Amino acid sequence: MADHYVQHAREHMLARYTVNGVNASDFMDVTRSIEHWSDWCSAWSARAAIHEALGRAALAEGHGISAAEHLCRAAVTYHFGKYLFVRDMAQHRAAHAKAIECHTLALPHMDPPGERVLIPIEGRHLVGILRKPRGVSSPCPVVLMTMGLDSTKEELITFEAGFLARGMATLAFDGPGQGEAEYDMPIRGDYENVAGPVVDWVLTRADLDGERIGIWGISLGGYYGPRSVAGEKRIKACVSNCGPYNWGALWENLPELTRDAFRVRSHSTSEAEARERAFGLSLEGVASRIECPMMVIAGGLDRLCPPEDARRLASEARGPVTLIEIDDGNHVAHNRPYRYRPQSADWMAAQLGATAPRA
Repeated sequence: MADHYVQHAREHMLARYTVNGVNASDFMDVTRSIEHWSDWCSAWSARAAIHEALGRAALAEGHGISAAEHLCRAAVTYHFGKYLFVRDMAQHRAAHAKAIECHTLALPHMDPPGERVLIPIEGRHLVGILRKPRGVSSPCPVVLMTMGLDSTKEELITFEAGFLARGMATLAFDGPGQGEAEYDMPIRGDYENVAGPVVDWVLTRADLDGERIGIWGISLGGYYGPRSVAGEKRIKACVSNCGPYNWGALWENLPELTRDAFRVRSHSTSEAEARERAFGLSLEGVASRIECPMMVIAGGLDRLCPPEDARRLASEARGPVTLIEIDDGNHVAHNRPYRYRPQSADWMAAQLGATAPRA
């Protein structure tokens, strides 16, 4: 009999994993093969190693396209092995290192290729992946991509595709408490002070248009995006997908694994301290400072960030807002990606004046 963590994963994570690049049969095989959460990371890492071996073989044979496909799948599979797995940080770090390694190997062979970049912030660096659309004249508009509580830049390839296809560059970066920054920089609520240095970095690039910057965020990133544009006016448009209005106010209804992950990512010493810090991630008195166009997406069945939060954000923002409510959508509406992914990419392209790449 599976423990309640594994049972939770079987019941609620299929859409999340598969829509972001995990093979559906891998999900079924791995989740059915284990009964205890303690085996989660090792089981996923073993499956990821199969894809990694295929990718390395393809590289050795000079098949770059195949290598990128295999290695990107390996990276996201390793990533989901350590997803919410914070009770054994040795396993967590090992899987994370493999995800980074495989993704980095894939970058030059992706279509379009990716560039690993370092973004200075407060004496340190955030790590990002910049991808630019083919067939678009420089400088091109760029979408900053900020993800959720336990997401990383290696998870965003399927999301990046929609923006790239419409002539926008993507800059996916690990913010404080995420990915490569999670060990040294805790989660922080004042995300305008994270987005600002990222915009500063964009302005150093002649191939990116500093007048046409958008930001996109999912889950906790759906808070980071609105918080960013409330204070960082150089960002011209924002997509917020299923973000919280006040993370602390949701605390008691969050799954235990989610609360555990926030405790670790916020560098808190106890759940009580984590809960207190969660209240620092709030749009109270902040949403009314949002002036740029914003698209807000809500899942009607979202158990983490209820649709009421999206409605409140939409009602308090001062700028023009497009609100999309997906009545049968779960968290981030991963189960209904066709209801918002193309639409949000089209919307962002219109806001930034992007044009589709030449054939």
